[in-house]
Amino acid sequence: MARALVVLAALLLQAGSSLARPYEQRSSRTEPDPSFAVKVKLGGKQYINKGLVAFGLIPSNFRESTGDTLGGIGSAIALKRGSFVKQSNGSFTGTIVAQPDRGFNVDGTIDYQARQHQIDFVLNPYYDSDNLSFEDGLKTLQLAYRDTLLYTERESQKTTGLDALAVRPAEALARFVTIEDPAMPIAPSNGHLAVDAEGLALNPDGTFWTSDEYGPYIYLFSPEGQLIETIQPPEAILPLVDGKLNFTSDSDPTTGRAGNQGFEGLTLDADGKTLYALLQSATIQDGGSDKTTSRYTRLLAYDVSNALLVRPPLISEFVVPLPQSNKGKTRGSSELHFVSDGVFLVLSRDGDGHGGDDAKSSYKQADLLDISDATDIHGTKFDDPSNPIAKKGKLNKNITPGTYVSFVDFIDDTQLGRFGVHNGKPVDQTLIDAKWESLALAPAFDPAYPDDFFLFTAADNDFISTEGIALGQPFNAGLDNDNQFMVFRVTLPGASAQGVARFH
Repeated sequence: MARALVVLAALLLQAGSSLARPYEQRSSRTEPDPSFAVKVKLGGKQYINKGLVAFGLIPSNFRESTGDTLGGIGSAIALKRGSFVKQSNGSFTGTIVAQPDRGFNVDGTIDYQARQHQIDFVLNPYYDSDNLSFEDGLKTLQLAYRDTLLYTERESQKTTGLDALAVRPAEALARFVTIEDPAMPIAPSNGHLAVDAEGLALNPDGTFWTSDEYGPYIYLFSPEGQLIETIQPPEAILPLVDGKLNFTSDSDPTTGRAGNQGFEGLTLDADGKTLYALLQSATIQDGGSDKTTSRYTRLLAYDVSNALLVRPPLISEFVVPLPQSNKGKTRGSSELHFVSDGVFLVLSRDGDGHGGDDAKSSYKQADLLDISDATDIHGTKFDDPSNPIAKKGKLNKNITPGTYVSFVDFIDDTQLGRFGVHNGKPVDQTLIDAKWESLALAPAFDPAYPDDFFLFTAADNDFISTEGIALGQPFNAGLDNDNQFMVFRVTLPGASAQGVARFH
């Protein structure tokens, strides 16, 4: 029965008809049930999690326009600028821009070209306390794939997902390039730029920023997906082995970002002039070689107001204290989203759930971070890898980290149950996915609650499917792990989702 539903949903997506079908509004409430509210204080302001309001998915065997399996799309999402609209029937429509990582790589990395997908949606918020069936729960967020944009680098070469086992020397590329490239991570087999895409931030002019794990670098792409320029972080973050760059993700360097622990989080401030990037966990010299000491990671801010003419300068850098388990293991960060000046949402999680090591997850949350009183360490000795901020995980006493506060719990049993979803066994289609890695905000358009927003999140399913296609070749990963999406309603004082909404 579950796979039949998946096949039916896939057919609806292929035809684009899931958005055309009328939806019978099941919710008798027009506002969230107040009993769901979870309130927290930060910086003298009250933030409220009003609960889960929608759930949807794209089947694990769905194929996108290139013929590849549509997967990994929860690695990063953004709402297309100007696409979010409230309809007269109380529903909301818009377009999600979803960016997968480096493709199906369970058996090793592959030559997967970085890309982004556009996915249209209809959001029908469900506010009642009664539990929906899983089938009815899926009607609250209906999704329809639209198209795919592929990324290219210098000389219009395809990017690749292959491990970055080689380095292209820094050089000035003359024609039509105003800012030279730093040393770049490449795959030795084809010489192409290796990109493990994670963060995504959209600019008003159609260009967009992408952060990756290999560098960890931040790339600016044109609206057509062509590389424009590259931001290289301070030396303290670059992966160095015996003082030389080594971009592989298979092992840890001597100093710098840990293997496969790059810039997971990326976000722009409200006016689009400051770009923030968050490391998944601590650098090696800061304790990043062990989960029990990798708590203190770094948040970087760049001035991108003149990015097409000058390389964006680093203007600030802060320490973020990530949450830890009862056993002292760090919950790595998977996404960052700007809320208001000095305040962010940070998605931290474990790796359990559908497609993970264990069916029962213990932590998946969008938490609050305030850096208003944090120490700015940019341009100091701490940007040199020989001066760690946290030796063996113990923070330098002269550094004040940001304030980190628990906020939106993704695995609240009551909230999941309202949509026919669960945490823990049995392992089936209704089990919550393991790897939630993205956040996006849209206004609720509620005059009674002007600070209310919809918080979108999506899971990275690692392309796990029994009917997968990668680079034209079929694969069977032994499990069908659908691309799940959730939407929460939250109160965020002073927040902005500038450019996302279209008024009519």
